[in-house]
Order: sequence, then structure tokens, then C-alpha cells
Amino acid sequence: MRRIGLTGGIGSGKSTVARMLVGLGATLVDTDAIARAMTLPGGGAMPGISAEFGSHMVAADGSLDRARMRELVFADVQAKRRLEAILHPLIGQECERQAAAAGEEAVIFDVPLLVESQRWRKIVDYVLVVDASETHQVQRVVERSGWAPEAVRAVIAQQASRPMRRAAADAVICNENLTLAQLEDEVRGLWQQWTASAA
Repeated sequence: MRRIGLTGGIGSGKSTVARMLVGLGATLVDTDAIARAMTLPGGGAMPGISAEFGSHMVAADGSLDRARMRELVFADVQAKRRLEAILHPLIGQECERQAAAAGEEAVIFDVPLLVESQRWRKIVDYVLVVDASETHQVQRVVERSGWAPEAVRAVIAQQASRPMRRAAADAVICNENLTLAQLEDEVRGLWQQWTASAA
């Protein structure tokens, strides 16, 4: 079984690449989706979040008040670390559970903060970075989500820099002027190379 860590900045096209890899036969372990599930009503992280940050961070339905928490962690680095200390161990446990359930299939760990957390380098065989310029990132997120450009730039500023991500990569897909077909060709080429080396 091959373990591939997939990462990239917001608006890079990482989720599209993840879907393509699933189409080629990989099992996807999506850390963002796991984190969201952990912060839904009854989610495993909610008791710890409520105890650490107070009940005002819990919405009326028992889920995380995402807007309020986002505002706090953007303004306070220590608050961000406190939140990560609650979420990351739980996410790690669920990632391993899902990976084990995949059996012999290749596993793609979709991890937006793979480079920042550093622990992932020891867990995966390869790191694939989907790269794009800040201009492309902002344009995609504005078109896709309707965010204000400055909000997108604020998220980019919180993430690892492009040089940091590229330095951590075993392979980089520069997803700026590619058609979907060209992107799929690049993804398929890497998939064949990495799965062949595992055979």
C-alpha cells in the first residue's frame, strides 16, 4: 500500500486532484472533512472545544460556531494552537482508522496544512503539492466561493509559503494554465509511476 500526502494552498486545485486520484483507484482520507465532522453536533471535538474556549463558541445546534472561531484564531496565534491541540490528535486517530480500512489500496491523505504540521512527512511515502500563483488562487476562490479577495489573501498569508511547500514535495503539479484533461494526464502519470514502484 502506498501512502501519498496531498497538499496545496487554498484555490490551488488540490480537491480536483484528489477526485482524480480517487477515480484512479485511491482511497481518500480528507482531513478537512474529518475536522468538520469532529465539530458537528455531537462531534468528538466539541466537549474539548467547549471546555477550552467556553460555551459561546458553541452554536445553538451544538456545533462549532465557525465564524466566531475563525475570527479568534486569525487574531490570536495562541488560540489557534489551543484549537489544534484539541483537533489534531482526534484527526490523526480517525485518519489511521480510515487508512487501515482501505486495506491494500493506495491512500491519499488530503492535508491542507501538511507542510506546517511536519508530522506527515514521517507518515507518507510521497508528498504531492498542487501549486498555483497567488493571483490564480485568489481568482479561483472568489469565483468559486464569492469571498472578498482580501479574505482569500488573509488565508494564504496563514498558510505555508509556496517555496516551503515546493521544498517539501516529491512531486509538484503547477496548476495554472492547464486544462482539466492536461491536469488529469499529469495526475495519471504520477499515479502510474508511484503505484508501479509499489508493485
